[in-house]
Amino acid sequence: MSGIGEILKAVGDFGLFQKRLVLLTLFPCLGVAFHQFCQLFMVPHVPHHCDTSWIRAVGPNLTEEEQLNLTLPRDADGAYEQCSMYSPVDRDLVSIVAYGLNSTEKCSNGWVYPSAQPPSLLTEFDLVCDRKNLNNISQSIYMLGLFLGSMIFGPLSDRIGRRPVILISVVLQGLFGVGIAFVPHFYVYMAFRCVVGASVSGITMTILALATEWVGVSSRPKAVLISHCCFAIGQMFLAGLSYGIRNWRLLEIAGSAPIFAFFFYIRVLPESARWLVTKGRIEEAKKVLQKAASINKRTIPPGLLEQLKPETQTKSGSTLDLFRKKHLQKVTLIMSCAWFVNSLVYYGLSLNVTNFGLDIYLTQLAFGAVEIPARVGCIFILQWFGRKKTQAVLLLLSGLVCLIITGIPEDQPVVTTVLAIIGKFTASASFSTSYIYSAELFPTVVRQTGVGLCSMSARVAGIMAPLIRLLDQYHRAIPMAIFGSAPVVGGLLCVLLPETRGTDLADNTGGGHPPAKVCENANSSSENGHVKGKDGGQDNEYTKTTHF
Repeated sequence: MSGIGEILKAVGDFGLFQKRLVLLTLFPCLGVAFHQFCQLFMVPHVPHHCDTSWIRAVGPNLTEEEQLNLTLPRDADGAYEQCSMYSPVDRDLVSIVAYGLNSTEKCSNGWVYPSAQPPSLLTEFDLVCDRKNLNNISQSIYMLGLFLGSMIFGPLSDRIGRRPVILISVVLQGLFGVGIAFVPHFYVYMAFRCVVGASVSGITMTILALATEWVGVSSRPKAVLISHCCFAIGQMFLAGLSYGIRNWRLLEIAGSAPIFAFFFYIRVLPESARWLVTKGRIEEAKKVLQKAASINKRTIPPGLLEQLKPETQTKSGSTLDLFRKKHLQKVTLIMSCAWFVNSLVYYGLSLNVTNFGLDIYLTQLAFGAVEIPARVGCIFILQWFGRKKTQAVLLLLSGLVCLIITGIPEDQPVVTTVLAIIGKFTASASFSTSYIYSAELFPTVVRQTGVGLCSMSARVAGIMAPLIRLLDQYHRAIPMAIFGSAPVVGGLLCVLLPETRGTDLADNTGGGHPPAKVCENANSSSENGHVKGKDGGQDNEYTKTTHF
């Protein structure tokens, strides 16, 4: 044993050093919420019609209403068509007025928008008619960036350290985030958003890993809960920021530039002592441990520091190990499905905030506010009702709410929005449940692999959610029906899982049986949301895997 665990206990589980570290991690969480949902406010619904200025060549004195009446067809409700126009002809104005125009075509010269409308992604890049799908596609590209970031920065932080990866991610997020405000083409915008998504994933994964590697086992759930609540506050802050700044370029700068402030205190951000020890950098580890103890007003026994030796890393299980045992196959498949459908309904509701009928800014404010009681209340619900029932019921409720929304008429926006807020509450609480439940279901040797695989499935669902919204062109209820039916299936599958409340957690894949039930107080630490193996020695840092 290297003694790193005993030394960290001597330093203190959650002293001033750890509290300051957790506080430093909260600022990037605000930026995560901004980048996750800012595009919703950059593509407002704007009235538009084809540019038919061609007729000005033969009728320069026409009023705007006369021009539109001559060059635009009308729909069934008598309003001007937004995506088609009468084909230009080589005739004089008198002939056009007398005989009219008959053949129509798609807008060939662009679109016209209200002059008083602030610049938006929609008006600058013409995200209307045949190009409107680019809005949802770009959201999927951002989610793809999150997925790629988790694949790249996770292993990279294990190789070069936490602080360098955080610094790289901050630089990328700041440069490309601000750079988005100056892009000339929408495809460049999508490419920059993909890089920002990757950097967001790098920051959230690495900075949370750094915090959990310094915070004691008993306080880790508290630290993770604080970061999740800060993410919810970031969503509320986004509602106010976007309400005050309607120009999309200025909004992007206002939301991206503050990350550069991170440079002013990144020098006080410590490297992970655990990582330093695993890399054999013992002297550096001793210095940072002594500094942490000094800030916490604690003293590390000199003999304990001298025992610090390079840690021999235990070989963790592979992905194949998750499918070699029958009970692990079931756990892996069902929990991956649960994370997938949970992410699907969460983003299905969150990215649909513009279509519920009420004011988008108030709806976003409510969506952010409801996550705080959902995250906090989840811990008490888990203690009262257990993991399996909580996970299954929350998924079922999330799905049922979405299915009910499909039957609500469009002229009932208040009812629809209230139901969506309830769905956001249950989906958020279900996510918090998934973290704890997954970490308790997987044995120690494959816990990180299992939870990582589940998190990956959630990222895939995040990529798919915006694309599913494209189906509303066939019927408005189709996307919400998918977002609703998927978690219902996932919730029913969770009934097949074993209960882990009050159980000893397995350290290895065992003989094909789930953990045995023990008395309720046998593992009180598990009740509080942290995971510890039977040997009581090495604590399992499942909280490294995070998903926003």
